[in-house]
This record gives sequence, C-alpha cells and structure tokens, in this order.
Amino acid sequence: MTTRRQFFGYAGAAAVGAAAAGGAVAVGTDAPEAQPVARVVGPYGEHQPAIAAPSPKNAELVALKLLPGADKAGLGRLMRLWSNDIVALADGRAAPGDPAPGLAVANVALTVTVGFGARVFELTGQKPAGLDDLPVMKHDRLDPAWSGGDLLVMVGADDAVSVVHAVRRLVADAKPFATPVWRQTGFWNGTGSDGQPVTGRNLFGQVDGTGNPAVGTPEFDSTVWSTDGPDWFRGGTTLVVRRIRMNLDTWDELTRSEQERAVGRKLSNGAPLTGAAEHDELDLQARDAGGRLVIAENSHARLSHHSENDGRRIFRKGLNYVQDTGPNRESGLIFLSYQADVAGQFLPLLARLDAADTLNEWTTTIGSAVFALPPGFQPGGWLAQYLLG
Repeated sequence: MTTRRQFFGYAGAAAVGAAAAGGAVAVGTDAPEAQPVARVVGPYGEHQPAIAAPSPKNAELVALKLLPGADKAGLGRLMRLWSNDIVALADGRAAPGDPAPGLAVANVALTVTVGFGARVFELTGQKPAGLDDLPVMKHDRLDPAWSGGDLLVMVGADDAVSVVHAVRRLVADAKPFATPVWRQTGFWNGTGSDGQPVTGRNLFGQVDGTGNPAVGTPEFDSTVWSTDGPDWFRGGTTLVVRRIRMNLDTWDELTRSEQERAVGRKLSNGAPLTGAAEHDELDLQARDAGGRLVIAENSHARLSHHSENDGRRIFRKGLNYVQDTGPNRESGLIFLSYQADVAGQFLPLLARLDAADTLNEWTTTIGSAVFALPPGFQPGGWLAQYLLG
C-alpha cells in the first residue's frame, strides 16, 4: 500500500497563536496564508530519492573499505540493515539499537544515498561498464585521504545534528563489514532571500549548476538513469565525487569582469555573458565590438556546454566545504556528478576541462572517487536486492 512517506511530504500547518504573560496573540483573518514547505523525503522509490532532490543544506559523505573476508552474503546483510535504518531515519524514528533515539527527528528532509566502488563487483560480479577509477588528470593533485572507497554513504538534511546522528548509526551498523577511510562534510544554500528555491552558489560566488537538465524531463532521465548493463543496475546511476580545493585569495585579486570572463557567466545572477537571465541559452558565436568572443574559448561555460561536447551531459551538484587545520583554512567544493555512464559522459568532459579550462588556475582537485548507485527500493524490499539477494 502506498503511504505518504513514499512522496515528498509537507510540514504541518503554521501555529495560529501564542499565549504570553497571561495574554493571547490573535492572528487576523487577513494574514497571508502559510505556504507548505517540503520537509520530508520518502525513502522509497524507483530511484534513490536524494539524487533528483535539491542539494541538502548540510551533508556528510563517508567512504568505507570492506574488511578482509567480506563476501557477497555479508554485503547483503549490511544492505538490509542500512535499508531498515534509512526507512526509520527518513521517518524521524530511531533506527533499531539506536543508543540516542532522541536525536532521530522528523521533518528535516533527511536522505541517505548508498554507492558501491569497484571492489564490490570483485565479490559479486555484474559490474556496470566504465566503473573504474578515473585517470589522473594533469591538474590533479590527488590525496589518498580523499580518494577511492569500496562503499559510499551520503547523508543530507536541513539539520546538521540529524546528519551527524544518521552517519553515526549507519557507520556503527557497518562495523562488522567495513571501516571508514574518508569523510567529507559540506553545506549548500539553495534558497533565495525570498524563500524560493535557487540554484545556489559556490565559494567563488558563482551560481553553480545552471546548465543541468531539468529534473523530471526526458533529458534528465537519459542523462542520469541507466537503461543498459546488468539488470540489477537499471534505474541506478553512477556518481563521481571530486574534492576541489579553491584558491579564494588569488581569485579575489581578479576584477569582477576578469572573474566573469573566466566563468563565461555573470556573477550577479548566473546569466551567460550573452544573455540577461540565468537560464538564457549561451550564444557561443557572439563577439564584442573588438571582434573578441564574448564567451571566451577557454571559459568554463563554453568548455562544459553540451554543444561543445558532442551532446554529452551530466547532472552536477555541489557542496561547499571548509577544512580548518590550526590557524589555516582550506576552502573548496565537493563536486558531485551523476550520469548513466562515467566513461561515455563524464570522462570526455573532464579531459576537455583539464586541458583548457581557465578556472584551473584557481582550482586543484585533491580527491576523486567513483561509485555505482543502485536503484531505489520499495516497502518490503531493500537496497541492491537484485545484486546481493
């Protein structure tokens, strides 16, 4: 039976009054009606629900390494445990055995996404095509502390405490099977000053993710969801995680026009330099009065545009991060790229950007990992059931 938790839910009605110091505060009949706010993301579905949802306000990614002796049966037990945890946590209930049940709260848009690294398929077979470590690019300076992993669990929510609590529960349940090898925490603001959803900005001040295919469209579906390969993987996708360090100090030394020319978009609203609004199409042929291309040949917007990449697309998300070590601070972006086929979609785009993107002067990729994300599950089922069952 379908329940409300299978769909985006909404917070309850706003409070209509309050009592204080013996008096009551009444709400006039002409007050604007409170608008429902999406606060619950159901755990069930054809796909893992966080993939198509907006980037969370707070998130933590944990990569784990399988313990010696891990096998297919053990992975199946872990996925059953995690699936039960996911259902409880999304509903605001304590997972089985939770020593801090009061930290499980509802209406914080909590999601959990699970992925498999290449090592999993050494135990199970049926590896999706192209699911291998990415080649090291010329501008990469990869640190093993932020790279690789056999399993991925990514938790997002409106509330940071809920994220920390959910990660603790999931990692604790994985202890007999796997141990963490890296953790990354990030944040994102996808809400404008008027309370409406916006694309969000990275720490360079750029509107980040404008060129994405719109969720729910045929273009999105063909970009993200796998329809080929092993039967168990249909309806799943792949995820590339890239930890990108950003040199904010040298970026801030540029003029605004230099920053915009490097990106190919206006910093004010994300519009292309040839347009007025964020989602205006890029005019890649336009030239200024001096005959120079308005959107430069080596600008990020041009090099990443699907028309410059034989129609290839990805669905990108981001999480800003800061990492403090004593008095020093590292800032950057946890870049998340979803696509049906890493080798066919992401890798050619990555190679093109690595070769010529102007932003390479102010960014350095220091971590890289690739995962297969299985399809979602329905009530009575569990994650990756058709691979591990």
